[in-house]
Amino acid sequence: MNSDRQATLYRFRLPMDSGVILRDSKLTERTGYIIKLVEGGLVGYGEVSPLPGFSLESLEDAGIQTQEFLERWVSGGQLSNLDELHPSVAFGLSMAELELNKQLPTEGNYQAAPLCSGDPDELIPILNEMKGEKVAKVKVGLYEAIRDGMLVSLFLESIPDLTLRLDANRAWKPEKAKQFIKYISPSLRQRISFIEEPCMQPEASLAFAIDNGVAIAWDETLQELVKQADFELDSLTGAKAIVIKPTLIGSVDRCVSLIKRAEQLGMKAVISSSLESSLGLCQLARLAQQHLPNEVPGLDTIGLFKAQLEVTWPGSLLPVTPLESQEIVWRS
Repeated sequence: MNSDRQATLYRFRLPMDSGVILRDSKLTERTGYIIKLVEGGLVGYGEVSPLPGFSLESLEDAGIQTQEFLERWVSGGQLSNLDELHPSVAFGLSMAELELNKQLPTEGNYQAAPLCSGDPDELIPILNEMKGEKVAKVKVGLYEAIRDGMLVSLFLESIPDLTLRLDANRAWKPEKAKQFIKYISPSLRQRISFIEEPCMQPEASLAFAIDNGVAIAWDETLQELVKQADFELDSLTGAKAIVIKPTLIGSVDRCVSLIKRAEQLGMKAVISSSLESSLGLCQLARLAQQHLPNEVPGLDTIGLFKAQLEVTWPGSLLPVTPLESQEIVWRS
């Protein structure tokens, strides 16, 4: 055992806002693990929290795998070959190591694209406080496509300097996607930064983009294909952007390599949340500041919680739960 190394694995539970729905099931509580590495007087944290309904690994499997690697690290081993592990485990371990080695900036990109759902007038004060691009997000595909089209058109017409990111989560069949876009005039479509996965099939999403002069982004498709050993981002051409959710993608190195390759291919990359705790969310903001300082990340999820964990998200008034109050699964 390396006497200078210590590690603790916590299991956390945080209450969620009652309205959070994931893949048709209500999420009342967010559970996961927090890694704490200590070496040479330095400390590094990482979050391992598979997202129910999206991550392939269970919380229990992730915890077992994380503890095995921590035992190896405390004994002097290296945190290597991480992308052979479950994505959430690879991300949490790599983030803890990055922070331990002082390779994560203290400053973060805490700008968030606000979620719009109703009155454009409510959005204007929030946009006025944003630096740079005025960008907001609209969830589409939850209601009638025609209603969604009219709402998006209303926002774009009401706020001339607004750009929108739309998240469809593969909700539409091609006919529904056509109904949606019909209500947004071609002159306004250029201010749709991208629509995340409008259709269930990637080829249908591409056809929709080409036929209607609107940009799309890969989200679920990226998560599925990146797990393949021979994956190359070049195979996902035709989209303007990729949405990188590290908890679902893997290690920090893998995420950074995707960001760099996207830049080479002329694609936008956006770092996005998988409902991490405030601790993990703040680390994602710091990662975004390091690699995508001029891009508004998709980290506007703290409002879905009823409590924060150890670290405060800037501006949030939610109560903060100390890490030491959570269950210790393993310590060495």
